[in-house]
Amino acid sequence: MIIHTMKTTLNGVTPLAHLGVIKVEGAEAAKFLHGQLTQDFDLLGSTEARLAAFCSAKGRMQASFLGFKRSPDEILLICNRDVLATTLKRLSMFVMRAKAKLTDASDEFALFGVAGDAIKSLAAQAGPIWSRFDIGLNNYISLYPADGVPRALVVVPVTEPPPAGPSLSPEDWAWGEVRSGVVLISAPLHEAFVPQMLNYESVGGVNFKKGCYPGQEVVARSQFRGTLKRRAYMVHADILMTAGQEVFQALDSEQPCGMVVQAAPSPEGGFDAVVSMQVSAFEAGGLHLGSATGPALTATAMPYPLLSDI
Repeated sequence: MIIHTMKTTLNGVTPLAHLGVIKVEGAEAAKFLHGQLTQDFDLLGSTEARLAAFCSAKGRMQASFLGFKRSPDEILLICNRDVLATTLKRLSMFVMRAKAKLTDASDEFALFGVAGDAIKSLAAQAGPIWSRFDIGLNNYISLYPADGVPRALVVVPVTEPPPAGPSLSPEDWAWGEVRSGVVLISAPLHEAFVPQMLNYESVGGVNFKKGCYPGQEVVARSQFRGTLKRRAYMVHADILMTAGQEVFQALDSEQPCGMVVQAAPSPEGGFDAVVSMQVSAFEAGGLHLGSATGPALTATAMPYPLLSDI
């Protein structure tokens, strides 16, 4: 049975200390990223942002980003801090002769989440999901909503004041991230999934028409040859859930059928989470956390349709 969670209003501004910034500078910055990530950066416009993954040769996600072009020769990639250093080192290995330089620019920018009325007041400038707009020197990226509540990521130079609005708790923002159904790779998820196992093909994180990138053949084969047997879903539990915990189906005590990829406390009690798991196990139901007899997980409604073909 799939239930719908109660709608809780998210409204305000909160700092996002868990995120960092990789800056890619140079005349070939976009061309370089185009050849490394799952999304099209060659055609990245000044009013657009990209959700993109950086994969291993086996198609497994090592990191994922929200990327946008801050200037013609400067692209910022926003990612979780716990994978930033490793990702920066790995990406830098592929620069070779490209006219592009990668640096950790986390100290140059402050990152904020803005939700609810704080976004609605900017409706004249705000665009569709994964669009970018500016207010002064601050860059706004429109995100997937959380239960219908609009949200944005704001990139602010450290010399500038933060966006205005009432204070929003980090816990409520984290819950909104879960309810959006869009997950950025964190350390517990490193190389655990191909992009479709986190629904990246359904939320604009993969461009199947662009050229080669590491793992591209595996990602394409998973999409078009029907070999994908895992997807991401939404669940609720009465107890604590954290990224990396295993999920079991009641009839199989030997092998986990999935993993918690992102979780947060719900304002209505308990925890909401995104889990990546076997489609067959999710459809069978009887899901439990940690073991086949562990705490029960209840499926909740997905915030977007899953695409079976592109």
